[in-house]
Amino acid sequence: MTHVAVVGGGPAGLSAALFAAKNGLEVTLFDADETPMHRARLFNYLGVDEGDGVDGTTLVGRARRQTDRYGVDRRNERVTELLKDGSEFVVTTDEGECAADYLVLASGRVRELAADVDCERAADGTVVVDTDMRTTTPRVYAAGWAARAEKIQAIISAGDGAVAALDILSEETGEPFRDFDVSGENDANASD
Repeated sequence: MTHVAVVGGGPAGLSAALFAAKNGLEVTLFDADETPMHRARLFNYLGVDEGDGVDGTTLVGRARRQTDRYGVDRRNERVTELLKDGSEFVVTTDEGECAADYLVLASGRVRELAADVDCERAADGTVVVDTDMRTTTPRVYAAGWAARAEKIQAIISAGDGAVAALDILSEETGEPFRDFDVSGENDANASD
């Protein structure tokens, strides 16, 4: 089974994990629980219409429960090193190692790990990506603050994570993958 390792448990990482797991990929999410979302109050997040907004910790908790329902192996571990070992990546934490076919860097402003797997970084430290959130290293993606210094917002980060996961799914299926559920149908890749 294809295995995706996601580094970071904010909106970008949780979204990447959700989309990948929902569509049948094995996902391990490394979440040291240091997302800036714990300091956020959201009034402008699509679908959040409570008059006094929603605090970021509540939103992250909802997203974690959602990923758990799809079988994401969510680990409260800090990633200390990444390694490209032949055709796979090895994620090292204080607790051990985990091998994966794909890697999604959603580690916020902690961008140094990208150098471990030879990802190009811009002068401002962000990881260089294309419009599908692909880095310069094949099968490595960066999303959210890891790839953006400016124009950053929780909903943008969540979108970046979704784009990365959909590109991984496209790579795995060999054709453009769409995650569009239709009411009353179970086909996650339903046509128009």
